[in-house]
Amino acid sequence: MSDAPPRGFPEAEFAARAAAAQSRMETQGFDGLLVMTEAEVRYFSGFHTLFWQSPTRPWFLFVPLQGKPVAVIPEIGADLMRRTWVEDIRTWDAPAPDDDGLSLLTELLSPIAARGGTIGILKGHETALRMALGDYETLMAGLPGLKVADSTDLVRSLRMVKSEREIEKLGYICAIGSRSFAQVPQMAFEGQPLEDLFRAFRREALAQGADDVPYLVGGAELGGYRDVISPPTHRPLVHGDIVMLDTGATWDGYFCDFDRNFAIGKADDASRRAYDVLWRATEVGIAAARPGTTCRALYHAMHAVISELGGAAGDVGRLGHGLGMQLTEWPSHAAFDETLIAENMVLTLEPSLSYGDGRIMVHEENIVVRANGAALLSTRAAPDLPII
Repeated sequence: MSDAPPRGFPEAEFAARAAAAQSRMETQGFDGLLVMTEAEVRYFSGFHTLFWQSPTRPWFLFVPLQGKPVAVIPEIGADLMRRTWVEDIRTWDAPAPDDDGLSLLTELLSPIAARGGTIGILKGHETALRMALGDYETLMAGLPGLKVADSTDLVRSLRMVKSEREIEKLGYICAIGSRSFAQVPQMAFEGQPLEDLFRAFRREALAQGADDVPYLVGGAELGGYRDVISPPTHRPLVHGDIVMLDTGATWDGYFCDFDRNFAIGKADDASRRAYDVLWRATEVGIAAARPGTTCRALYHAMHAVISELGGAAGDVGRLGHGLGMQLTEWPSHAAFDETLIAENMVLTLEPSLSYGDGRIMVHEENIVVRANGAALLSTRAAPDLPII
């Protein structure tokens, strides 16, 4: 598309990310940061590939206290890694179950272990160890003296706040998602199997310029849906159905994540009322999402509107989250999350509620937080439940 922002990032972007991490490492007493998961490896290197879909091979990136990151990766990824700003690339022929990069990692980390130094590894909520647990135990056993600290807060503080180039990519994919949703009234019809609507939406998003639509969920039932995570079925849409589609389309490795609700032929009063409450709860969320507000306060602001229906908040634990290289990122708009909202965070606002006989409704928008408040990245949903 002619209006698309440049793909990738200049080397200066990655240098700034590494420098920010190194400043935090020095303050926290880390001698380096070892990352193993796709988003973190990509964040610090620019290594972008769908090959992560395969669980066969581990991938490692070490961010030292000074200098550029060091990649310890399977040889199959060497050519792509050489196209990033990373210069020190150490490879092995993988898969190698008896030594999947452990010798190379041990060699890299031994000087730190010898002086009793500390490295950071992600251990906290919403993180995972993307290597065999047995290999991790073997690695640690071979590095006596090495201290391992939790670097979740360090990485979290960096990734939650987006650069202007990241925001530009997020705005672009949100615009693609918005244009795709605008076509739903032309693609959905009574008698259409729900799974066919899903396929039509995916085709539309790709035609609008998305690279992929790896996430598309939703539901459709007479008078209101009850589930939004099950795969779509062949059941045809019927007069009076409430339909929801929730998309996570991607462009250049960045996600949009928002949904839209529609009624087929007619909407019952209870569904209209639920939609109105959620639309107004989102308005309150947009107004409340300002630098210095906590995620907890944002949650309570939206929850207060939802409570108009008798406190029937959807039992999902949170009312939105961070957005970026992953469909869901830190933080969470939840009663437990005291994270301070900061300028240039990109967030979803996702109020939900239960109504009637077990029916649910979810509404979602994507925003960027600026110095003077929130700005929409998704095109705002209609204030009244659309009828197709």
